[in-house]
Amino acid sequence: MKNDLGGANLPALRSHNAALVLDLLRGAGEAGISRLELAERTGLTPQAVSKITARLRAEGLAREAGRRASTGGKPRTVLRLVPSAAYAVGLHLDRDELTSVLVDLAGTPVVTRDAPLDLGAGAPAVLSAAAREVRELLAGAGLAPAPGEGAGAPGPGGGSGPAPDGPAAGAARDTDGDTDIAPARDTDPDGDAPSGGRAGGGPSVVLGVGVAMPGPLDHPAGAPGRITGHPEWDGFPVRDVLARELGRTVVLDKDTNAAALGLALRSPAADSFAYVHLGTGLGAGLVLDGRLLRGARTGAGELGHQTVQLDGPPCDCGGHGCLEVLCLAAVARGDLAEAARVLGTGAAGLVRLLDIDRVLLGGRAVLAAPDTFERGTRAVLAALGLPTEVAVTPYTVAEGAAQLVLAPVFGK
Repeated sequence: MKNDLGGANLPALRSHNAALVLDLLRGAGEAGISRLELAERTGLTPQAVSKITARLRAEGLAREAGRRASTGGKPRTVLRLVPSAAYAVGLHLDRDELTSVLVDLAGTPVVTRDAPLDLGAGAPAVLSAAAREVRELLAGAGLAPAPGEGAGAPGPGGGSGPAPDGPAAGAARDTDGDTDIAPARDTDPDGDAPSGGRAGGGPSVVLGVGVAMPGPLDHPAGAPGRITGHPEWDGFPVRDVLARELGRTVVLDKDTNAAALGLALRSPAADSFAYVHLGTGLGAGLVLDGRLLRGARTGAGELGHQTVQLDGPPCDCGGHGCLEVLCLAAVARGDLAEAARVLGTGAAGLVRLLDIDRVLLGGRAVLAAPDTFERGTRAVLAALGLPTEVAVTPYTVAEGAAQLVLAPVFGK
């Protein structure tokens, strides 16, 4: 199934050069950026930049935002990104919780929701719940369903889903029949609504749904592998089934990869770091020289199943003495200092193997006691003579999942 974001409702996004310009507009924020600066930073000619920005303005993705004071020549017109022009949905399918977030084109969260989830209930039931959550999230934000969404589309179990929302008109499809981008209702005819309509009028666009879940998984195929404790998910076509259910572009990746991708987009281009996530499981997302490292089989970052105690307790993965089983056991008995020491041991292995100098900690367990985990991890690294920056990040996996959809729009 095709999962690119070359949307028929936003033809300006098809251009690589337009993506470069959009990325600079996003980075400029409210301050904006002039056409001359865009030309200088992209290496494009001023004429090319003018054509691109004209298309972006016509699509509602950019707008003029005044002029800068003259420094001797003609005052420069400043352009800004229009965050409300498009949105993306991020889903985090955790073992016991479903988190959904709607972010705007700038990646800013607009709405976040949490709901209980049992990953062990099986893929059909879980994906039905996920599809329902997406519909409710978009409906609450005033964004219309995709054509056929919930209206006889194949459900996760192979049957037809309910049709609570009805189809939206004007859908665009690729030649291979996959829906790319569905237009949304303009809920603000005055043109200044933060949710359903663009700042300059006209409907906003929902670019797609990013889904993050525990690994291992096959990223190109869009299917999980044998998730620890939930082998029934092995090989299930999560991406394709959810795309059919919703009638939208869907991108699937590991939870740690999604979070690391989102964090990388906030960092310098050549940054290298490890994102270590401790929640219902333990894993890592790896960024080297600004690029997310997935591995040939999307197996990079499976930190939790590194053996550190040969005669240790059994793990659901089939091994013994894994970092994950030791760390989660310490959290369960309330020994957070020990959990932090185990986490630090895993982080030290990553630092030594990858020669990185920054470790970011996240996940539910870490955020419940951030100081303890930051101090404990830093102490292990310092004792081993590893001068590494350690910090806790509140960045969520669901936000990173939304970036799976947004990042290609900006050429990332």
